Amino acid sequence: MRGAGRQYGTGQHAAGGLSAGEHARGPSLAALQAALAAEQAASYGYGVVGSHLAGSPARFDAAAADCVAHERARDSLAAMIAAIGAAPRPAAVAYQLPVTVSTAADAVSLAIILERQVESAYLGMVALPDLALRAFGAGQIRAAAQRSARWSGRSQAFPGLGSGLG
Repeated sequence: MRGAGRQYGTGQHAAGGLSAGEHARGPSLAALQAALAAEQAASYGYGVVGSHLAGSPARFDAAAADCVAHERARDSLAAMIAAIGAAPRPAAVAYQLPVTVSTAADAVSLAIILERQVESAYLGMVALPDLALRAFGAGQIRAAAQRSARWSGRSQAFPGLGSGLG
């Protein structure tokens, strides 16, 4: 389900990333747009997750709550981008999911992947000089790590950095 030129989970357009105008506004805008793209993709992906967990009310409710959390983060990021005088990038119409989802187990795997991609997307924000943006990014990494741990049954030592350490 590829749509609108968006690569799933990358936060960048397939044809070359950020525009010259976006680069001119500095790393804050780039980090905000990357986090926004990840939240938009997660919001889309959780629709798929939830549709495959409908037979389990507790897991469906967890997926619905996680979807709402990503939608709220998405809306906060869009407001932050607008506050610095830029336009938030619109979400893609559809995304190519990183896994095929046809069972509840596949849906749980997708939820874990979504959370880990969101964690990674926020790493750019925790490196910014603006304390408010850093705090927001760190809080979102923590929230995604908690959701990922709930879905997977285990936590990561360094959320957002993947498992290639060590």
